Amino acid sequence: MEWGVLLVAGLFLPLFPQSMLFNALFARVQQPLLRAFLVLAWPQVGIVLVVAFIEELPGWLPYWGAATALMYALRALALRDIGLWAAFIATSAWSLLWISVGQGTDTRYLTLFALGMSLPLILLIFLCHWLERRFGAAYLGLYGGLAQTAPRFSGILVMVVLGILATPVFPSFFALLSMIIESMQMNLFLAVAVGTVWLLWSWAGANLLQGLVAGPKQESVGDLGCGLMWLNIAVLSGLAVTGVYCLGAVV
Repeated sequence: MEWGVLLVAGLFLPLFPQSMLFNALFARVQQPLLRAFLVLAWPQVGIVLVVAFIEELPGWLPYWGAATALMYALRALALRDIGLWAAFIATSAWSLLWISVGQGTDTRYLTLFALGMSLPLILLIFLCHWLERRFGAAYLGLYGGLAQTAPRFSGILVMVVLGILATPVFPSFFALLSMIIESMQMNLFLAVAVGTVWLLWSWAGANLLQGLVAGPKQESVGDLGCGLMWLNIAVLSGLAVTGVYCLGAVV
């Protein structure tokens, strides 16, 4: 029974090769609301399955999760499609949750960690849709200089990417910090793997911003509306407050 649950849980807290299902489904779904629902609900289902049905986690699962996270973080470095970039970073982030599960992290913190990793990616999905509506596609290198032609959009994009990359004081920062501390209690190489994933995310995020925000000025096609800008700021502010609460998982 538990092995069957683990196989299913490996779909929702992605473990390779089960992780391919989420990315294939995300690529097929083009509607941003459906994509946002997938990113929000997917890891929460995995957490419910593990907490409710698994009594003892095999010791090798956190290592498999870390290896999956490394693979998808590396793959994100070469992606130009912003939507798929978000999906691969999501897969990489959720895979690391097996470390927290293996260390018996409180369910409320597991839920907040997953939520803190998902919400910035959801904001990126809607920003990606904004780009598709104005440019016809959302690819790195297809256009640039948005810092000059769309400063509100660019400012929100930078903050969203910082939230994705686990920058203080977002929940994902405390999630990764907690994972590194927990990993050091298990195996130093596992802690190094988590740190490497974090570094690769930062590299991938720098590529994303360089491909959109930096560069020479392009023809202006309008900026993000003030209402949408303040909505994004409100969500990011709420995440920051939640991040401070997640400090309890570290201390």
